[in-house]
Amino acid sequence: MKRLRLCIFLSSFIALGLIVYAHPPTDISITYDVKNKTLEAVIAHPVSNPQAHFINKVNILLNGQVIIEHRISRQDNNTKQTVIYVIPDAGDGSVLTVEAYCSISGKLKKEVKITE
Repeated sequence: MKRLRLCIFLSSFIALGLIVYAHPPTDISITYDVKNKTLEAVIAHPVSNPQAHFINKVNILLNGQVIIEHRISRQDNNTKQTVIYVIPDAGDGSVLTVEAYCSISGKLKKEVKITE
């Protein structure tokens, strides 16, 4: 019984440590090039080890509908993840949304309205 309590305590302690260590992206900078129909998103996510704690998924929505689901295996570097997509269906008045997910915990969502 004592071993079970010790295992539960240690598991809880480790889980709490991971939650404290994890954090969602801090910002997303979005630019859309109307001429080339390209979306660039720079996702700020400062980490100490981009192979273990990173942006692991980016979703792109066009007018509220998911059009791209991108799984990522590691972050570009210790400070950010940059993604670039061609979005040929975006036009004047369209709303593009970028959702970025941390591999451990949390997400951030930003949007931009296209004006030609």
